[in-house]
Amino acid sequence: MTHPRIGITMGDPAGVGPEICLRLLVEESVTSRCVPIVFGDVGVLNRVAECCSLPAPQKIIRSDEPVAASRSVEVPTVINISGIDADVVQPGVVNHLTGAASYRYIESAISAAMTGAVSGVVTGPIHKEAIHAAGVSFPGHTELFAAHTKASRTCMMLTSSELTCSFVTGHVGLRDVPGLLSSERIMEVIELTDDVMSQLLGRQPKLAVCGLNPHAGEQGLFGDREEQLVIIPAVKAARDRGIQIIGPLSADTAFLPRNRCATDAYICMYHDQGLIPLKALAFDTAVNVTLGLPIVRTSVDHGTALDIAWQGQASAKSMLEAVRLAVRLSHET
Repeated sequence: MTHPRIGITMGDPAGVGPEICLRLLVEESVTSRCVPIVFGDVGVLNRVAECCSLPAPQKIIRSDEPVAASRSVEVPTVINISGIDADVVQPGVVNHLTGAASYRYIESAISAAMTGAVSGVVTGPIHKEAIHAAGVSFPGHTELFAAHTKASRTCMMLTSSELTCSFVTGHVGLRDVPGLLSSERIMEVIELTDDVMSQLLGRQPKLAVCGLNPHAGEQGLFGDREEQLVIIPAVKAARDRGIQIIGPLSADTAFLPRNRCATDAYICMYHDQGLIPLKALAFDTAVNVTLGLPIVRTSVDHGTALDIAWQGQASAKSMLEAVRLAVRLSHET
């Protein structure tokens, strides 16, 4: 069976992404499952290889047409995007130039995936401040991928062997969350989560929805009755469509061990509601997945780790898990 080509974006050049990519290119558990294709800058990778005593990339394609180049790749390869001059990169330093480069890697990988040149995209960590300084307005990968693939409905899902959470809202301020909630949006996230978990588990998943307010609103005593007005109607509509789901649950008890054992995935109202327990339980192994895209996209569940960039200390565990899941999803879709 032919191994799928998986595009891997290098992430911010000043962070740990280049080091992690170098490790992936020679990792047998990766190369035995897929053909890893790194969309990045070979000059940066060579500098990081020297700093971290890692093998430099062996197969390099210097091409102005990364989509065409990636289509013919059969071995671990770097597609040299020439997004930034390696000499100007300062490890651990936020810079608009590194932000612009990381954006170019993503654009190239998405184009390759949309044409079928790669079977999926795994994204390395970007730095939001650097991206914004480069004039890119997207708050994160999820929104960027949705726009570039013209996906009508998407959501972020973080998954691990310990816990899986999907999110109704993402990278927004906490005060903005209530106004972004609607039964329709919650139902979208429920359906997207049910679909992908059905694929991964091979059976109907058991889902749980978290409330927004303390104690899930305590029958309207806390908040503006978001549970009664938007969350409970969405849960009822999901049940009516045959989805196996409970809630809204109080978030302070939803993730207790006995509840996690009975739940395949949680629907969370906002970013930290699900990510605090998830990162506490599975920081090194969790994978970020964008649901609803016409292409497969997974990602590491950590940032650029500027404090340890180019020092040979970065763990590739989350990226390895992201590649494994991308390969699995590419076979499922």
